[in-house]
Amino acid sequence: MKSLKYIIISAMVIAGGMTSCNKVLDVEPISNVGTDNFYRNAAEVQTALTGCYNGLHEPLVTEWMLTEQRTDNSRQNSPTSTAVQRLELNAFDMYTQSSQHQQIYNYWISVYLNIRSINYVLQSLGVTYENGQVVFGNGTAVLTDAERADLAGQALFLRAYHYFNLVRLFGDVFVVTKPVIPQEAKQLGRSPVADVYKLIVADLNAAKDNLSQTSYGSIASQNVGKANAWAAKALLAKVYLTLDQAGSALPLLNDVINNSGYGLESSYGRVFSIDNEMNKEILFAVRFKAGGLGLGNFMANTFAPNSSGNAVVNGDGLGYNTPTDNLSGAYITPTTGASDQRKAVNINTYSGRPYIQKFMSAVQVENDAENDFPVIRFADVLLMKAEAIGYDGPAGESVSLINKIRERAGAIDYDGGDFSKIFYKYAADGSFSVQSEQAFWNNLLHERRLELAFENQRFFDLVRTDKLLGTIGNYFESEYQVHYRRYRPAITVDALKANLTAEKTLLPIPQREIDTNDQQRIPQNPGY
Repeated sequence: MKSLKYIIISAMVIAGGMTSCNKVLDVEPISNVGTDNFYRNAAEVQTALTGCYNGLHEPLVTEWMLTEQRTDNSRQNSPTSTAVQRLELNAFDMYTQSSQHQQIYNYWISVYLNIRSINYVLQSLGVTYENGQVVFGNGTAVLTDAERADLAGQALFLRAYHYFNLVRLFGDVFVVTKPVIPQEAKQLGRSPVADVYKLIVADLNAAKDNLSQTSYGSIASQNVGKANAWAAKALLAKVYLTLDQAGSALPLLNDVINNSGYGLESSYGRVFSIDNEMNKEILFAVRFKAGGLGLGNFMANTFAPNSSGNAVVNGDGLGYNTPTDNLSGAYITPTTGASDQRKAVNINTYSGRPYIQKFMSAVQVENDAENDFPVIRFADVLLMKAEAIGYDGPAGESVSLINKIRERAGAIDYDGGDFSKIFYKYAADGSFSVQSEQAFWNNLLHERRLELAFENQRFFDLVRTDKLLGTIGNYFESEYQVHYRRYRPAITVDALKANLTAEKTLLPIPQREIDTNDQQRIPQNPGY
């Protein structure tokens, strides 16, 4: 039997003319859709749904720009370059992005294209969204109730995942829950954030109720990589945390921790090894497959240092998404004593230049690496539980969860040494314990940063905890002399910090989306 990664390959061959859910290379407005595609049986729906999994690839090409590049984790490392691609990255790095930014549009359209494809699948299954509820009815596909529940659950999970990212990046967005003709699409208005979250919660609740709850060790090989109930519960918990509903998140997290069979890998490096894909720590990942099939991961060549030849990866690198000095220095890595093992997995250097190591693997051709991209990890689940509990004392459960993550990364019990130079777990009492609520939140965010580096989580974490403005302001000051003062035209640190306002935490609606709508005036986000 084959896992999802290999089903994708077969589906590309079998699907033939069924192109609505296969990887789409052209870009077009969300209004440019048709309703003439439908699926008639379980095999056709599965083929279409597999294409929708494949449709998760394209948004990742730009997602890191909209997330990691706008945090203290990464920067555009050629500040004096006038190349268009570098200037586009500068805009994210310095919070000067505009509504005409091409990469914002590329992300936007790639997500909506896949939502369209998912909606075709749901239509074939007879699944609709009505009055805030997911409703199961009769579709065009003839299949068993069990097949319908599983396929619909997967599609609903994927749609919720997309809308969760959209609402956090853009705020009010267009909620499209069924295939529509162009004229109908142009009449859709931007839905308020609360309504978008209502859809996300409904989709994930339906997904968790209909998807398999098979424990990790018993998942059949043909289901490896597919969304399941545990992934839906974990993502729903993160949604609830974002909505400041920790009480709703905690039972879901406890269920995943106690009953899913997922857990921490023995070492941090094993989580990301291409020889250990979909391991017990990965609840959900965007799957890639090397081998010249058009399904490989682009990250190795995109993130490897530019002008490094074949020294880091075959075909050279672009040098994008460069780790900051600020992040590199946050890992405690002494020459002797306990060291944070995550740094070597996340960051490497070539000729003194840092680059992301986490998603590096050998490639035969450019942009064709094997590495999957994690979306939900068990370590994230543990840290989310600490967040949901909140501060419960220096020896409480929330700190012990943080320590569990640190211990896996190499931390040892505090023995009286220099806490700033040796990688320790937090003590249960005394000077090197977590003694206040403020310290707890700072330490939790710090741990999430080190653990989930370059997994496109940092920006959302800072926004969710209302720490973005202060954190990035401090980061601009810390990195100004070594990096930002080199920008041309020159910019002062005060002007740089002034770029970042509460309004600029949201991205603009792409201007092309506004200009091509001849049915209504679409409001733009404030500040653009």
